[in-house]
Amino acid sequence: MRKIIVALLLTTVFVSCKNNEKKEEEETILETKEETVEKSPAPSLQVGCYAYNENGSKVVLEITEINDSIMGNLNYAFKEKDANTGTFSGVLKDSVLIGSYYFMSEGLESSREVAFLVKENQLIEGFGELDETGTGFKDKDNISFSSSMPLTKTECDQK
Repeated sequence: MRKIIVALLLTTVFVSCKNNEKKEEEETILETKEETVEKSPAPSLQVGCYAYNENGSKVVLEITEINDSIMGNLNYAFKEKDANTGTFSGVLKDSVLIGSYYFMSEGLESSREVAFLVKENQLIEGFGELDETGTGFKDKDNISFSSSMPLTKTECDQK
């Protein structure tokens, strides 16, 4: 009887040790797999022009400076609407370019907040609920980006 109990204990200890070795081996494999997963690089924003020009509408954002803030010129000319021409000043955070657009429209100087999702060689304009003044986003985390008029990186028109 004593031999059977000792044999069972030794078998239990042996099986437990084997299970621990397997767990350690599996954990090592998992850690290795996690390390090999590469983070995809954040899309890059470049100095130059991003434009949409179709169906009689044209939108152009010319980025002139990329430092702590992003500076540029932004022009909207929608089909059968008054054109807006102005400047843009903003920041890039988590692939979203958000900032203020200062423009002239119908002889009046105005401003409003605009946002663009930076995606490969395109900027996708974002839309969302506006605050009480109608010039800024009420919730910057709740902006939806529509690719119906993507601004694609292009050569700037010579003036």
